[in-house]
Amino acid sequence: MRIGLIGTGRIGTFHSAALSRHPEVTSLVVADADPVRAAGLAARTGAVPAPSVDDVFTIGVDAVVITAATSAHAELIATAARAGLPVFCEKPIALDLPGTLAALAEVEAAGTVLQLGFQRRFDAGYAAAREAVRSGRLGRLHTVRAITSDPAPPPAAYLPLSGGLYRDCLVHDFDILRWVTGREVTEVYATGSDTGPAMFREAGDVDTAAVLLTLDDGTLATATATRCNGAGYDVRMELAGELDQLAVGLDDRTPLTSAEPAGPAAPVKPWPGFLERFAPAYEAELAAFVEVVRGDRANPCDGREALQALRIAEACELSRRERRLVRMDEITAG
Repeated sequence: MRIGLIGTGRIGTFHSAALSRHPEVTSLVVADADPVRAAGLAARTGAVPAPSVDDVFTIGVDAVVITAATSAHAELIATAARAGLPVFCEKPIALDLPGTLAALAEVEAAGTVLQLGFQRRFDAGYAAAREAVRSGRLGRLHTVRAITSDPAPPPAAYLPLSGGLYRDCLVHDFDILRWVTGREVTEVYATGSDTGPAMFREAGDVDTAAVLLTLDDGTLATATATRCNGAGYDVRMELAGELDQLAVGLDDRTPLTSAEPAGPAAPVKPWPGFLERFAPAYEAELAAFVEVVRGDRANPCDGREALQALRIAEACELSRRERRLVRMDEITAG
């Protein structure tokens, strides 16, 4: 199988290494808006550099992996769809609902495949939590707590392009909440704080956020995120039911120290970032995409799933701006 990869930044470099190791990928073609950077990655991984991004769609690949800048996602998805090519794309499809819906319409009109990169669906802990909820082992689920904490803020130049903390960061929690519980969000109340570095205020963003979400069966969920968690990279989910409780992301590298005299000490080697924490999940989602392209499995995360997570993020932004509860039926999905 010959795969084209567009975007050779940090996540593109990581994905190119994983694809190069995959036994079913016989050739990898890499491209970037900066051809020199693409050529450098190709030299390091044994891939073939494409002269330009447009050439990827005519060079004879079987599928495309998009890890380019977010602003380019929707158009690249549409171009691939018109070329009849299956696509794996890092989230998001676009930073707004109209752009997302337009790209999805292109995919659906072409009858092609679009798999979105919500890697937590391929993490062993989240998969175990899903099974525990779906099997009834926890009993009636009444409370879910989701946490995403980055150890340090991204570059200031990234913030205006990111879509904000809800769309860029918490969207992962919104997706995995739906995937683990099998329920839909009916309403949200969101708030945020911009009292950290000034660059967040200048970008109209927040560095810390909290959301209360009500699910369609009455389960209550909270989701919190921050860009300023100096202890390390912390991504967890706690699920509490009438029979038992379960935690995802709680291990000897979780950047959490107990205040109890007999509690566990601070981790010796806390998680430094998302690539290290979710490395197996990233590999697994690409392996799944190869299986999808071969026709050996159904799409595990199609574009409509990503749309639902974005709708929740949009509801959170509206809630934060207007300081009120927002029902999900206020956020149209086309």
